[in-house]
Amino acid sequence: MAACQPEEVASAPTRSPGAASDGRRRPLAAPTLLTGTEYIADATRHIHAAKRRVLLTTLTIADDHRTDALIDALIWAARRGVKVSVAADVFTYADAAGTFLPTGYRGARWRAGNRLAGKLSREGVAFSWLGREKGLIWRGRTHTKFCVTDDVAYAFGGVNLDHRGIENADFMLRIQDERVADDLEDVYGRIQRMNLHERGHRSLELRYGRDRVLVDGGIPGDSIIYRRALKHAQRADRVLLMSQYCPTGELGRTIAEREHELWFNPPRNAGPANRVLIASSMAWTGYRTQYRSARYLHAKAIVFFRGGAPRAAITGSHNFVNGGVRLGTREIALETRDQQTIAQILRFHETEVRGR
Repeated sequence: MAACQPEEVASAPTRSPGAASDGRRRPLAAPTLLTGTEYIADATRHIHAAKRRVLLTTLTIADDHRTDALIDALIWAARRGVKVSVAADVFTYADAAGTFLPTGYRGARWRAGNRLAGKLSREGVAFSWLGREKGLIWRGRTHTKFCVTDDVAYAFGGVNLDHRGIENADFMLRIQDERVADDLEDVYGRIQRMNLHERGHRSLELRYGRDRVLVDGGIPGDSIIYRRALKHAQRADRVLLMSQYCPTGELGRTIAEREHELWFNPPRNAGPANRVLIASSMAWTGYRTQYRSARYLHAKAIVFFRGGAPRAAITGSHNFVNGGVRLGTREIALETRDQQTIAQILRFHETEVRGR
């Protein structure tokens, strides 16, 4: 593992550790934005070439026509002796009505999920389920998504590993940077440990030059991603938001006070539970969406514009809703001022969101 360790923060960003200052001053390697289909194909190639490690965490996973090549690559990597670890949330087998399966009842999605878990485990993949089956469906979810193959990291987007997740309007960023890969391995370990004890950890901030990786650890009310988005919005003249949901809470109110573009799903795009959530949020806030496509929008990014200052952006797994903050979902995001990265996000918006 790298000598640069993540820094925990309780309620606000703090300075990076002195021992890590040299590594933290160097900017990130240039990210490449990949759509869902591109991400799966690229990650599959890198998993086949992996020599040391493959780490993957996701909200949902399935062995279907969109993921079968990636699943096979995980198995072959494990057979070659590569350390392969996969973690998925039990949300994978939530039922179609939007509630968790009753205790003692095992439906088709549960059986399919556990067949996949067993298949991977038998081949030497360290597989684990995250979260609990009981309780409110959105409470304590591990919404974090990333994949690490040796020193290549795929993160800071929202793509889930099933056919619906891959076909959504969504993306991931590929970054070939050993520091990021090592730090994400640390994050993966934290998720596993906290899940074992059914606890969260304080927010993390990882610095690379002027860019920051922000990690919500699952403590209700503690979201460094939401706080940083709010801080940028308060300084901005104009805000462009893409999300699965309508923005809520103080962040939503702050965005509404500025020139803004809101791109989120209309209720008709969503399933029963999400349809109610989106419609109620729109009714409560009065916000309207500019998104018109029938394709489900799952990308989550905000771009902040401020006079003549360089643009800033936050992109990742967070939907920028206050409910997720209160419920304590685990999330990850990249806060960046890199103009080439932001230009890729804006091109995605133009071609995949506005243009459809």
